Amino acid sequence: MYCNLLQCADFADAAVAAVRDGQLVGFVSGYVPPRRPHTLFVWQVAVHETARGLGLGKRMLQHLIDRLAPRGVRYMDTTITLDNAASWALFKAVARDRGARWSSAVHFDGQRHFDGGHDTEFLLRIGPW
Repeated sequence: MYCNLLQCADFADAAVAAVRDGQLVGFVSGYVPPRRPHTLFVWQVAVHETARGLGLGKRMLQHLIDRLAPRGVRYMDTTITLDNAASWALFKAVARDRGARWSSAVHFDGQRHFDGGHDTEFLLRIGPW
């Protein structure tokens, strides 16, 4: 929770919340890495089960792109495990809608970085747009 609060406080420009009828139904957290000022790194995309299937995740990501593009952000990075089909589909759809290329490569290896306790995380990069 502390980490999420820091993200919201320090990186509010790279976060978005979706509220319906006074209830939080979606949230995206991210940041612009100091060494990569043209890149939005998306850390989490969360959509409440009552709002799934409505394109909310994609709309929140598109909103962040539109918000940060005037500041020179032209790429989006995220990490995804191989078995997370929903996230792969979401981010590929964002790339398609933006007319941007995407690429992926191992970023954090499950054995090397997590001692087998977590699946390998692939870095997915979208852009430029």
